[in-house]
Amino acid sequence: MMWKYIPKSCIHVSAVSLKKTAADKRWLVRQLSDPYVKAAHFQNYRCRSAFKLIEMDDKYTILKPGFTVVDCGAAPGAWSQVAVQRVNSSGESTELPKGLVIGIDLLRIAPLDGAHFLSCHDITDPSTHTELERLLPEARADVILSDMAPNASGLRELDHEKLVTMCLSMLDLAEKVLHPGGSLVCKYWDGALAHKLRQRLSLMFQDVRTVKPKASRKESAELFFLARMFKKR
Repeated sequence: MMWKYIPKSCIHVSAVSLKKTAADKRWLVRQLSDPYVKAAHFQNYRCRSAFKLIEMDDKYTILKPGFTVVDCGAAPGAWSQVAVQRVNSSGESTELPKGLVIGIDLLRIAPLDGAHFLSCHDITDPSTHTELERLLPEARADVILSDMAPNASGLRELDHEKLVTMCLSMLDLAEKVLHPGGSLVCKYWDGALAHKLRQRLSLMFQDVRTVKPKASRKESAELFFLARMFKKR
């Protein structure tokens, strides 16, 4: 089954390109006043979502130099940018181990130094898993990241169910490629099926916790599961 992912919030905002509906005006005002949008532009991140991963990594040390990282739903590449910096996959620091970052998305992802992107690839497709295993050293990764989500239908429970289904399919990939002791971060929208996803994660990882970064908007149902210490079967 093919899924479409939501493009993350754009850094550059063009008032000319927006139709003058009330919803558009509210969105524009929110973007222009958002400190994370401004910071992303100033620090040259592709989207404000970079700060969600930065905050989680600062607190929990998910990414380390030399790590191999798979970024699911990577477009437009903000999380991959953070991962490249933190695992040293561009080799910028010659004194630290050099890592690897592989990003996957149905959308096209602009090239990024230090990352290998599988654009126009479905993370739920077994053929994508096969190609990914070929690219990974010893077919194994240290960390799997996911900020992916389905295109919103406007029906909250339906969207929640779709995202949980996507996350569960990503766990099939984790069982194939994660190193014992590895970590996973995945976005979900709060709802009735969140417990099902947590139960599956708890079977696979020793430590599972819910995280709401400050960069996630307060009004959003967006949450993240941080799962650590993968238990290889």
